[in-house]
Amino acid sequence: MLLSAITDRLSLPAPSVDFEIKNLLTDSRSLENPTDTIFFAIPSKGNDGHRYIKPLYEAGVRAFVVNHIPEAMEELRDVTWLVVSDTVRALQKIAARDKDYKGEILAITGSRGKTTLKEWLFQLLEPSYDISRSPRSYNSQIGVPLSIWGIEPSASLSIIEAGVSAKGEMSALAECIKPDTVIITNIGDAHSEGFADMDEKSREKMTLAAAPSVKRVIFSADSEYPAKAASSLSKDKELLRWSTKGNDAEIQIKANPVSRGIMEIKYEYGDVRGEFTAPFSSDADLENGMNALAFMLSEKIDTAVIAERFSHLHKIGTRLNVSEGVNGCSIVFDQYTSDFSSLLPALDFIKRRKTPSQSITLILSDLHHEDVHPDKIYERIAEIVRRTGVKRFIGIGEMLMKKAALFPEGSRFFSDPAQFVAHLSPSDFTDEIILIKGSQEYPLAVIADMLETRRHETVLEVNLDSIISNYNYFRGSVPRGVGIVCMVKASGYGAGSYEIAKTLQDCGAAYLAVAVLDEGIELRRRGITMPIMVMNPKVVNYRSMFANRLEPEIYSFEMLEDVIAEAKKNDIKDYPIHIKLDTGMHRTGFIEEELPRLMEILNSSEEVTPKSLFSHLATADCPEMNDYTEYQLDLFKKYTDYIMERYPKKILRHVLNSAGILRFPEHHYDMVRLGIGLYGANTLPPEMEKPLAVVSTLRTIIIALREYQPGETIGYGRWGKIERPSRIATIPIGYADGINRHFGRGNISVYINGKWAPTIGNICMDACMIDVTDIDCAVGDSVEIFGKNASVQRLADTLDTIPYEILTSVSPRVKRIYYRE
Repeated sequence: MLLSAITDRLSLPAPSVDFEIKNLLTDSRSLENPTDTIFFAIPSKGNDGHRYIKPLYEAGVRAFVVNHIPEAMEELRDVTWLVVSDTVRALQKIAARDKDYKGEILAITGSRGKTTLKEWLFQLLEPSYDISRSPRSYNSQIGVPLSIWGIEPSASLSIIEAGVSAKGEMSALAECIKPDTVIITNIGDAHSEGFADMDEKSREKMTLAAAPSVKRVIFSADSEYPAKAASSLSKDKELLRWSTKGNDAEIQIKANPVSRGIMEIKYEYGDVRGEFTAPFSSDADLENGMNALAFMLSEKIDTAVIAERFSHLHKIGTRLNVSEGVNGCSIVFDQYTSDFSSLLPALDFIKRRKTPSQSITLILSDLHHEDVHPDKIYERIAEIVRRTGVKRFIGIGEMLMKKAALFPEGSRFFSDPAQFVAHLSPSDFTDEIILIKGSQEYPLAVIADMLETRRHETVLEVNLDSIISNYNYFRGSVPRGVGIVCMVKASGYGAGSYEIAKTLQDCGAAYLAVAVLDEGIELRRRGITMPIMVMNPKVVNYRSMFANRLEPEIYSFEMLEDVIAEAKKNDIKDYPIHIKLDTGMHRTGFIEEELPRLMEILNSSEEVTPKSLFSHLATADCPEMNDYTEYQLDLFKKYTDYIMERYPKKILRHVLNSAGILRFPEHHYDMVRLGIGLYGANTLPPEMEKPLAVVSTLRTIIIALREYQPGETIGYGRWGKIERPSRIATIPIGYADGINRHFGRGNISVYINGKWAPTIGNICMDACMIDVTDIDCAVGDSVEIFGKNASVQRLADTLDTIPYEILTSVSPRVKRIYYRE
């Protein structure tokens, strides 16, 4: 689109210089081709895109959509400024569906299942249509317009996800998408914080279906809220409802499980009768499948074709896993779809994840061609490889082998993963971040397994999306301008500090806080550039602290004098420090009687500058002890007022922890500290704190199953006594992995296939045994120790402790897998 066409859409004067715009950029880190890019400076609670205009200008970008022109930038040469009141709304107007687009647009909304349904529709319809679709789950106010912008003009069908988080958001998306058909997957509790109740949420979702362009609306008649909200739609909309319960609906369905993970589906739609089997193993699978079936029937696809397509349907991986690799490598295994449109987002992810010492390697199999002609797709892939900084490309598959000449010199190609493993070994990879991505026809997991450092059936899965969700929940509870200090000490509460830190740096957190100097040095070594506070800095190597710009907590005169003396030796001025005050925790910190001497030292020293004043609350998560918390808060104000009245420079203040952020909003000050809440552990009653997103899941598998008769005993000391015919499973996790020995002898249960299995006998070093007599399970089945289904709190209660101890007790030998959905 020409820049003049963009100004026309925004009702702005025509630009003095016109040129073609191919890329809409909302994140400066994703810049690729500056000369054909327009940047949208989007402000948010934790960040502001206007900050990144100058570096983007220096990189060659010359068109900016802004709320205001930043000071000292009005004189930048050759810049087109498009000044608007709302940069997100401008993005939506620019990217809105073009009237010349002749294909059909199918929009999907709902509380869950949007991405899975989109990908299943692609699988089911790809042989019959040229399809464009949203990359991953680009369904937000920003993601939707980027998805619309990316639609190929030749696509006969475009599938777009649309999600909202607050009242009033959907109308803008509807205007941007202008869909022909809308599918409403369901309306549930997920992402409900921005709505008064479920009815309001339903009406907001239905706003998409009410758009003038929409001709057809698909949803389940068995779902209460969509059915209720649909009653308000105009009579010119065709409602295509389906039901498995005999409710009033155009499509009647009978679903019967025929084996594990397989369902038989029979359906009636007017005069049309059909049946098929499909790999459905849950209600969510059935719901997604029936929405897809309804769309296929509305498109008049033959029943035999429907049956054949569903028989080949495969589950999609929505996860992008990050794990530690051999020889300083990081492995990013993208289990999302094997298509061209998801390649760029995956590469963008690893560009942000790489450490300064790592180069980018892409291991890619043949991809589905979507709406791009097969002869052209590999030309585009080769172009992307060159453009995105990929230093090493390895292709897997016959098509890539045929197109080898398109790729940079030194690229290697193999017919399948087995040939790759036969010709390469772990020693061939050093200091690389390796993206492994491709089609399910190729068992790429064997490559990921080969390149990972640790192979263990027991893993700690860390959901980075949950970190973002919890961060945003607390972010939404503090005013704009209040910074968040995020605690990543104790290796990110056991989850691993680097990936957590990288995610929080991307979120715009004000500070990270680590426990000891070595933790901060390691984060700096791996590329974390944001401010880092060291909470227990018993420093031996001050030069390393200064060189890495790690800001120490100072809680005694001895520490303060040491830092000043070392700064003098190194000729350092104004080094940032953080002054800790003891207001009642009585652990460490300056007390009231020491404040005059403290001020005397600070005012006479040019080597250090107090960046912040802070204290710890002892009872913020104990509503019954509010009097003591208020006493501490009063002392904190008294002490900090005293200091700030006597110091010439501004000093930040922070006193609230996770519980305090929610309970004492009048004391947010300049920053707050987010610790255990970030990692998904609730510390307050439900009426004070919503259920947080689960971050860490400790999971293992069944490695052995045996049947035993009454009288037999299990494990060391014969503590596990069999009193009925029993089936006992062994799982490879023990006290060396962080499973406390007090969890044995039936004191806890673990979660397997929707049921609970108690431990039996003593916990061993590397294994434990569980009673699965009443559970349908097999060797290789997954076992959840704690996570979404098995609360970490129940383990803490068993030991009469807190979730912190359970999370930080997971052994370093347990492999960490980080993932984004």
